This record gives sequence, C-alpha cells and structure tokens, in this order.
Amino acid sequence: MSPAPVKNDQRPGWDEYFMRFAELARARSTCLRRAVGAVIVVDRNVVATGYNGAPKGLPHCAEVGCLRAKLKVPSGERHELCRGLHAEQNAIIQAAYHGTSIRGGTLYCTTSPCSICAKMIINAGIRRVVFSEEYKDPLAGQLMEGSGIEIVQISAG
Repeated sequence: MSPAPVKNDQRPGWDEYFMRFAELARARSTCLRRAVGAVIVVDRNVVATGYNGAPKGLPHCAEVGCLRAKLKVPSGERHELCRGLHAEQNAIIQAAYHGTSIRGGTLYCTTSPCSICAKMIINAGIRRVVFSEEYKDPLAGQLMEGSGIEIVQISAG
C-alpha cells in the first residue's frame, strides 16, 4: 500500500527531512543515559549514519552496564570514560570505512556535538551542523563558532 500523496505545503523542508533520518538513527542507540542519532548529507544525499553505542563486536552498555553511571561522571565531563562512541563519531567513521568523502557536507544530529566531536567535524571538512537538542559543552560551541561552520538549531520533529 502506497502512502497518501502529500500536498506541497505539507512537505518537510530539507533540514526537517534529514533530521527525521537522525531521529531514526537515534532509535538504534544502545546508550543508557542519552540516545543520539546522526546523519551526514552531501548534495542532499545521505552518505553515512551513526548512533551512540559500543564499538563493533563489543557488548553494549545495556548488557554490561554504564561505566559513567558506575563512576558517577556528570554529563558533559570526562568523555573518555565511556565504552561507547558518539553518534557523530560513528557517522564519520562509517564514511571513512566506506571511502566516502564528507567534505562540504551537513551533519544532522539529534544533539549538538560535544567538544571531541566538534574537533572531528571541523577536521572532516563538514561545513554545516543542524541539531535539535542542545548539549551543554561550552568548549564545543567555541570551537564550532571559531571554525566558521554554520550551526543551526531546529525544533525536534
């Protein structure tokens, strides 16, 4: 059964459209504290996706527990004390693994990047970041602002 036709005034804009893909990626997250999804788009084509979770082949936090919770690490601090990779990291890694350039692309993410991800985004050549929820990391904001990358916050769809 085909979906009903949509009137032109009901069509989502490009940012909303691709943010829906990021929301779908978020549903795959295995993080117990914050589910995040990311999508990298180049020339209006999805080239990579990612969600936060443990590296390939390793047990997920849902199976072994959250190290950050056990150590009582506050959100936004000590990113290295985590079994998982961030959604943005996984999307960038997926593109590299498959030999796909993301230079000049847009990263759509359900949460604004942390400072570690911001540095990766800058060096990967991504020119625009669109997110829906803010993640409190002042250094990330400073890095992104200083890089010239366009940052856009849109409401969650």
